[in-house]
Amino acid sequence: MNEPAIDLTAISAVVFDSDGVVTDTARGHAAAWKHVFDAFLRGRSAPFDIEADYLRHVDGRPRLDGVRTFLASRGIELPEGAPDDEPGTPTVHGLGRAKDRIFVAQVDKYGVAAFPSAVALLHELRRRGARTAAVTASLHGRKLVTSAGVAHLFHLVVDGGDAALLNLPGKPDPALFHEATRRLDVPAAKAAVVEAALPGIEAGRKGGFGLVIAVDRAGRAAELRERGADLVVTDLGELDVRGRVLRLTP
Repeated sequence: MNEPAIDLTAISAVVFDSDGVVTDTARGHAAAWKHVFDAFLRGRSAPFDIEADYLRHVDGRPRLDGVRTFLASRGIELPEGAPDDEPGTPTVHGLGRAKDRIFVAQVDKYGVAAFPSAVALLHELRRRGARTAAVTASLHGRKLVTSAGVAHLFHLVVDGGDAALLNLPGKPDPALFHEATRRLDVPAAKAAVVEAALPGIEAGRKGGFGLVIAVDRAGRAAELRERGADLVVTDLGELDVRGRVLRLTP
């Protein structure tokens, strides 16, 4: 079996989802969601399950989309509410704000770590001339990448703030990834997407990217391939980098 690799004679840019791929934040997101949803679901439905609920309905989606998608899976409808709803109010915005408050408090208290294999891969890609971007639905994307000490390894970051400003739909729509490649001035067909969440893998496939790489930390390789992953690895250290990006001089 061939070793999984990124061939830089065919790929000139690599777009990384940051949560759970570069930064070890997915567990923090999941724990914050569980705290919020368990409090809301008490007396209404079974508790929030990280494997069955977070990975399938929330992971990789913009925060409010995650609230809507998960509640719909339980047959629960809530009013949208308003962006200034008190955290914990039984509205889509209220639950989203409660989750955000808990997650930000975790980050402020404990900081953010980057996966060493992701850092090593980013260094190697940059050394070989590839352009790199971090993409995340999180409104705190830039803060998280900076806190993890890896901001200098990306040419740019596209996060939930950009999505709100530009009115970009969330994953599985590829709009966020396309915004990154647009800014990098690289066509999607010459770019790779590295993702861990099912909606992100689907976005990479829908977006016409030249290579879609899944990081499988939850034993979902078959489902990730089904959604459109070309390569599935359990750790980015398994990826080889071949060739280099040739820059044409004017």
